[in-house]
Amino acid sequence: MMRSAKAGNKTAQQFRDAALPCLDDAYAFAQVLMRTEADAELAVQECYRRALRRFDGLRGPAIRPWLLAILKAVCLEKLGQELAGENVAPERRDSATIRQLVADLPAPLREVIALREMIDLSYKEIAEVTGIPVTTVMSRIAEARAMLLAARRAANKTTQTLPEPRLAGGASKPAVYRAKAC
Repeated sequence: MMRSAKAGNKTAQQFRDAALPCLDDAYAFAQVLMRTEADAELAVQECYRRALRRFDGLRGPAIRPWLLAILKAVCLEKLGQELAGENVAPERRDSATIRQLVADLPAPLREVIALREMIDLSYKEIAEVTGIPVTTVMSRIAEARAMLLAARRAANKTTQTLPEPRLAGGASKPAVYRAKAC
């Protein structure tokens, strides 16, 4: 019995050593997937509980993709329960921040761009986390980047349509001429 307790403590310590460095990435990913910070915290806690229970079955050194895949499953379960209970469509947000633009992407694009750009996973690791082929990861990232660029340009266009400032006396800004570089 004592041997079993020591083995359990050793496994728990190995899990802490391997999984705790991934905690910030897990929380960042959960914030992208979930609607509130409180929901993200709960999802990360549940993810780590499940991961500890399954840690003995982990094979290989890549704990981060394995952990984030568990987190994705937890978040999808929680969101499914929430949507089934509320039957409410997600609200649209009008903000020019990058995080908000990412939040406005469709879920499949949002998760791959968050894993790539915020958590810095490789395409192969993203494929492991999401359970889709690497080529699909690549196309979704390209589509997400295109949508983000278009949204960013649209946001910039609305801020550029403001009237030009006038100089003293009502004159417009002076024109600046530049020589063409050949």
